[in-house]
Amino acid sequence: MAKDVGEAPRTPPPPPPAAEEVFEDLLPLAERFVELLADTGVSHGLIGPREVDRLWERHVLNCAVVAEFIPEDAEVVDVGSGAGLPGFALAIARPDVTMHLVEPMARRTDWLSLAAEDLGLPHVHVHRGRAEEVDLQGDVVTARAVSKLSTLGRWMAPLARDGAVMLALKGASAEDELARDRQATMRAGWRDLEVVHAGVGLLDPVTTVIRGVRAPDRRPATGRRARRR
Repeated sequence: MAKDVGEAPRTPPPPPPAAEEVFEDLLPLAERFVELLADTGVSHGLIGPREVDRLWERHVLNCAVVAEFIPEDAEVVDVGSGAGLPGFALAIARPDVTMHLVEPMARRTDWLSLAAEDLGLPHVHVHRGRAEEVDLQGDVVTARAVSKLSTLGRWMAPLARDGAVMLALKGASAEDELARDRQATMRAGWRDLEVVHAGVGLLDPVTTVIRGVRAPDRRPATGRRARRR
């Protein structure tokens, strides 16, 4: 992937021991993803330069460990993919899934498409548009650092099949956010909302996730299905 003129290459940190356990024989692919984030991800404004030294722990592994909550062979829709977090990290950790990256900004979708080609990930599909604009539905819907839960739940619901799982990656205040937004999120069509943790025994801090299940939609079916590009 070509980088912006005048941008010096950035040296990413080596993978920590947990990376080998998470990615196993696909660790070289995860290392390549980190290289892209540290180089063109920074020059394209998707990752801040100060984040380079903590790309593994704070970003890539923080996202990849959420794979433990994704069923086998699932179709996953990632809302507001940005720099491919959590989308690319999950797609590398779980090559059995089909990953749809949804992102409204052209600059970001261009980078995501080039990165998917560079990484050789045929099971990753990039869609430009807002969550409410794309014609997709999946078994799992993910998001990281996109919006507050009440808004996020509303955006994610149309992208989820009945019984699909919502995985919203959050920070230390997840419990407070869920308490505040639980009723609004339930009105958007989610049930069984809870805070769970991924990467226990591997990461410190662990990844905090608000998980929910899509309640059956009582409205007439629209025939929306995940559509590949």
